[in-house]
Amino acid sequence: MSYALGYLLPPLVWWSAQLGGGWFWLPVAALYVGVPIVDAIAAPNPLHPGAAAVVDLEHNPLFRLITWLWVPLHLFLVVWAVNLAATMPIGLAWAGLVVSVGSTGGAIGITFAHELVHRSGRFERVLGDVLLALVSYPHFATEHVHGHHRHVATPKDPATARFGEGFYRFLPRTVFGSIAHAWTIAREQQARRGRGAWHPANVMFRYGATLALTFAGVAWYWGTHALLFFVLQGIVAFVLLEGINYVEHYGLVRREEAPGKYERVAACHSWDSCHRVSNWLLINLARHADHHLIASRRYPALSSRDHAPQLPAGYATMLLLALVPPLWRKVMDRRVPRP
Repeated sequence: MSYALGYLLPPLVWWSAQLGGGWFWLPVAALYVGVPIVDAIAAPNPLHPGAAAVVDLEHNPLFRLITWLWVPLHLFLVVWAVNLAATMPIGLAWAGLVVSVGSTGGAIGITFAHELVHRSGRFERVLGDVLLALVSYPHFATEHVHGHHRHVATPKDPATARFGEGFYRFLPRTVFGSIAHAWTIAREQQARRGRGAWHPANVMFRYGATLALTFAGVAWYWGTHALLFFVLQGIVAFVLLEGINYVEHYGLVRREEAPGKYERVAACHSWDSCHRVSNWLLINLARHADHHLIASRRYPALSSRDHAPQLPAGYATMLLLALVPPLWRKVMDRRVPRP
């Protein structure tokens, strides 16, 4: 199945480690060079499933298994890589392993986690939490579902890049802003239950305890060298996530209809892309307008939205453009719809 394309990355990471040396960077090349090339060659693939097809796609268990089975695979990959990194000297090969595992976690792990934390069942949300803990970004589950989807394309959303804002200015604002926003959301949730912000049931304490125990366990069993690897691969993963956030809503704004009150989210508030390989790899994440309009819709049923602004290339290419702000602005600023 095409949406299982990401399952090729863990074996590629393992194989690159067997080859050694500079080959540790092979998965990085596959993601950031190979995917953009194939995206550019392949014909676009707009999808407009009918109502009956949407129901079938939403209830097909094979699509759910793709996200569920990734969790033990990703856990195995991280444990294997931490164990390997603990015995390697820090150098080019070690860095290649960091970026390869981190990019796998950011491109596939967090994307699958994003799908899982949107589900209503506890089982899938827990699987999503596990994946986010493996990249040291557990608060994303709360901030994204209860914050980003509510405030997208407004000044209240730390994950919406403003017009003219370069990626390197956006990155610290969204990383620290999302943590602060998640704390605010968790505090409001406790208040609605008649509890104080410091009540032990506050989900942010669970997130913090999960990270503390994970870090301590890695350091105790494998040592500080391995802990450094675990932390760095997580940073690579969530920087990649925030790069995707940057691409998804850059410069798009919702009209303020009254002080603090904004128009409803519409297709025009997310950048869409129907580039084939990126959508296979990221399980239709680039059909982002439909996701924001119907957040409960499972990924195989997401459709292309004709009224959404269109990215000129797939996500992998746009991420590379974002790393060069003058080039990004030259390509994107003229495409941003002005309010």
